[in-house]
Amino acid sequence: MLRNISLRSRIFISMIFWVVIAFVLIASVTIYQYSEQNRDYHAERMERKEEQIKQSIDLALQKTTFPVTTENLGHIFRDEIYEIALVQNINFNIYDLEGELIKSSRPKFEVDSISTCLDAEVLNNLASSPNKRYVEQKSAAGYSYQASYTYIDDKRFKHVGILNLPYFEDNSFNDKELKEILLRLTGAYLLLMLLAIGLAYFISKYITRSLQTISDRLNQTDLTKRNEKIIVENPSEEIGKLITSYNEMIDELEISAAKLAKGEREQAWREMAKQVAHEIKNPLTPMRLSVQSFERKFDPNDPDIAKKISEFSKTLIQQIDTMSSIASAFSNFANMPAQQNETLNVVKIVKMAVDIFDENYIHFSSEEEEIIAKLDRTQLIRVVTNLVKNATQAIVNVDTPHVLVTVSKDGDFVKMTVEDNGVGISMESKDKVFEPKFTTKTSGMGLGLGMVKNIVETYKGTINFTTEPGKGTIFTVRFPIANDGGST
Repeated sequence: MLRNISLRSRIFISMIFWVVIAFVLIASVTIYQYSEQNRDYHAERMERKEEQIKQSIDLALQKTTFPVTTENLGHIFRDEIYEIALVQNINFNIYDLEGELIKSSRPKFEVDSISTCLDAEVLNNLASSPNKRYVEQKSAAGYSYQASYTYIDDKRFKHVGILNLPYFEDNSFNDKELKEILLRLTGAYLLLMLLAIGLAYFISKYITRSLQTISDRLNQTDLTKRNEKIIVENPSEEIGKLITSYNEMIDELEISAAKLAKGEREQAWREMAKQVAHEIKNPLTPMRLSVQSFERKFDPNDPDIAKKISEFSKTLIQQIDTMSSIASAFSNFANMPAQQNETLNVVKIVKMAVDIFDENYIHFSSEEEEIIAKLDRTQLIRVVTNLVKNATQAIVNVDTPHVLVTVSKDGDFVKMTVEDNGVGISMESKDKVFEPKFTTKTSGMGLGLGMVKNIVETYKGTINFTTEPGKGTIFTVRFPIANDGGST
């Protein structure tokens, strides 16, 4: 999914993402720190309370007149236990060494909820503890608390009892303080988030501005025309290298395009020169032979000399006419048709062009009497005559030749078709039909259809064809219909 996101969006999202991650990490560390702080605080406080109670118990054992034994602990602390609990503001219990409850500072009605006998696990853990102290986590009435166990010693450090101190943690103050800190932290990060969004937007826009300029120029790069170089003020090192590479590429493209255009022009002129030379040589050969033959056979005293001179002249004139037609064909192909944009009745002009041909198998048909388009009369006639001439040359060996020229409306276009039932166009020749110099005929230069396509496209028209070898071909020409009326 991220692959389809723009670089600007990636930079923007990344900056916001890291701000959020930073907030989560700091909040987590803050909560963890408060948790550790609370744990250490309560552990130290419980140890202090325990030590204070032990000091009070030791003081009571020093003042008592009873022998300090396990059996006398109940008598010794009959009233003292309440005074100590009141002074230290915490309740505690005293057990014998077997884990049986001796005395508790809790009121009488709460004593029933206290365990009267310690578990063997507690006694074993306490006995095996290096510092003779054991703390366990317990729960009562839905609340969790810690319970510490330590020995009560006499003056000779002999164990006479077990001190149990239930310690309930009061975290209300710390929790309230933590909430306040998290609330302030959230507010600060919300403000930081807004600043980060604005900063991310401007930074991403600044970083990608040069890239966007380069992208736009790359999209506008056209090999057929001169391209402008990219100029960006104070670019970064990476962007500067990219811009330099692009500008160098543009220079190389211009040099290559100039060389290519020059080469193409030279090649075109070479091909055209070869074609012209080839076509001119064709009539020159029979002209030379005719002159040589006439020179050998010329006899001023020959009674048929006038007839022979006439025939010789006729042959030369035919060859000269052929050369003239060659020159005209190349001239017509080379010249782009002038856009006269006359308002013409296409039906009338096409019919007039078809009527030039005398063959009775050439027919014209149109259901419309008038279709108006802006074209050049002479160029339109050239299109029709060339297409009809090609059709007549394609049906030379057909028993019942037929050529049909039609004109009709096709939406916003005037459509002209020239259909014949000739030999058709082979599959390998289809892509070359409109190329200059291409021809399937034994005579001619193959410039006719190239010139026709040139004229049609000049007037924003289209030309195409369908063919079936052995059955015929249909050429279709479309020109845009004029919006305004009037005919010529």
